[in-house]
Amino acid sequence: MKRGIVIANTGSPASPDPKDVAVYLEQFLSNPRIVPMNPFVWKQILKRAILPKRSVASGAKYATIWTDGGFQFINDHIELARKLERSFAEDGGDVLVRAAMSFGEPSVPSVLHELSDAGCDKITVLPLYPQSAFSQAYIVADAVAAWVEESKWSGNLEVLGDYSENIAYLSAMADAIRNSDFDPVSGDRLLMSFHSIPHKDVDDGDTYEATVHKTCAWLAREIGIRDGQWATGFQSRFDNDRKWVGPFAHEIFEQWHGEGFAGRLFCVCPNFSVDCLETYYDIEVEMKQAWLEHKKQAGQEIRDDSFVYIPCLGPSDAHVKVIRDVLAHPANYIA
Repeated sequence: MKRGIVIANTGSPASPDPKDVAVYLEQFLSNPRIVPMNPFVWKQILKRAILPKRSVASGAKYATIWTDGGFQFINDHIELARKLERSFAEDGGDVLVRAAMSFGEPSVPSVLHELSDAGCDKITVLPLYPQSAFSQAYIVADAVAAWVEESKWSGNLEVLGDYSENIAYLSAMADAIRNSDFDPVSGDRLLMSFHSIPHKDVDDGDTYEATVHKTCAWLAREIGIRDGQWATGFQSRFDNDRKWVGPFAHEIFEQWHGEGFAGRLFCVCPNFSVDCLETYYDIEVEMKQAWLEHKKQAGQEIRDDSFVYIPCLGPSDAHVKVIRDVLAHPANYIA
């Protein structure tokens, strides 16, 4: 039996050009799991009010982190897939590994077609979201289901779900925090920041918020961080019309400055497997600027290490080991 493995994530525009960004955003924001509105009404709002402004603003952000070789987010996924496939080959396995995106390229359907044409009769899809949310992993599952229906594929296909309690994943995240120079004894503080989701999703049964808090509690215990020295925060809400899971980072900053905290702030994003626009820009640029502005207003010393972002696992050997362990010991299935 030849096996295919797909590591899936959200995606990227083809370039930072506003036209390409608009194509990507239209696909992304038209998904009902992202914006659950009447599709006809929302399409008009999207085309007339959202895309013209947001494509330019997002394109400017992408332009600051785009490289000559493209977007590092996509490149890192391709490299991670290659390393994962190589690790299976070294163990004598006949396994093909590909990266796929819910939006943009390489798309989930195109990758599934490729693996099917290559003779894979078992395909495992792993959405790279340790804490699975309806608006993340379930979009991958939707794309897989649509491909199966359209292609009439009859092989063995499975979509894995939440792996937030996998010990290999948790240990790798704990090691990443330790290796960042974070020192709980010195008084450093740690913000574990996650993409927010609407409260309505939680009301509808999404377990994302609960698993986020379990992950943070485990990491704090493992590293030995005292209560009050760390916090769980959220960022990147899409709109202000819906209630979103919080608290948000700026609220935590205000609380900590109110307490007179003047030390180093470390930020890690355990829900992101590979660094993306949110981490490269929303965290490393905007969140950092917000934190330094708080320190400036409080008259505190600003040093090069006043704000330290801890990168995602990305295409590291440690991440390959995590994925191998998740695949060997799947805890949850979406489909």
